[in-house]
Amino acid sequence: MPVGADLASYRSYHLQHHKFTQQPEDPDLSLSAPFPISKDSFTRKAIRDLTGQTFVKQRLPQFLSLFQRQRADGEVSHESFVASGADKMARFLGFNVALFALLWLCGAGVWFFAVWVVAMASWLPLVTRVRNIAEHACTSTGPDPFSHARTTLASPLERLLVAPYWVNYHAEHHLFMYLPCYNLPEAHRLLRDKALLARVEVSPGYLDVLRLATTRP
Repeated sequence: MPVGADLASYRSYHLQHHKFTQQPEDPDLSLSAPFPISKDSFTRKAIRDLTGQTFVKQRLPQFLSLFQRQRADGEVSHESFVASGADKMARFLGFNVALFALLWLCGAGVWFFAVWVVAMASWLPLVTRVRNIAEHACTSTGPDPFSHARTTLASPLERLLVAPYWVNYHAEHHLFMYLPCYNLPEAHRLLRDKALLARVEVSPGYLDVLRLATTRP
C-alpha cells in the first residue's frame, strides 16, 4: 500500500510466473525477452527512472481511474484493471496523506517530500528495473528449470541499496519457492556442495549483469 502495490493481485500473477518461468505463458517474459539491449537504450531507461518519468507513467492511469464514471450496472467504463487501479490508488493516496500528516505533526513534513517521495519516484523504479534484469534477462528458455533464473552474488553495498531480503538469490527462490528468504543463502550453499551450481546462472555482481544485458550494439 505505501508504494501503490497490491499483494493480493500480485500473488496470482507471480504464481503464474513461477509455473511457466521463461516459457510463452510466463506473464513476466516480456521483461526479459528484449535483452540484451544496447547501452544507450538502458541509459535512456535509467534516466526516465531517476527523473520520475517512469513513476508518473505507472501512477497516472491509476490516478485518472479515480475519476472514471461507472456504468449503470456498476462496472467501470473500461478495462477491469482500471477498477483495481482506482482501488489501489485510493489506498495509496490515503496512506501517504496520513504519513505526511504524521511527519508534519512531528515537525518533519519536509522529509515526506525530500526523502520518501523522491526515493519512491526515482530510486525505487531504477532498483526495480535492475533487479528485474538480473533475475531473468539473458537466461535460458530451455527445459532445465535450474537455468531459468539467475543468482547474483551481491556485495554488502548492493544488498543495502539494491537487493535487501536476499532477493539476489533468485534462482534458489525459483527452485524452492516455499523457502523463507533468510534460508536462500543456505540453499545456495547446498547447491554448491552438491555440485549443482554449474546448471545455475550465477553472476558475481549487479554491474556484471548489466554489462551482459547491454551487449547489443
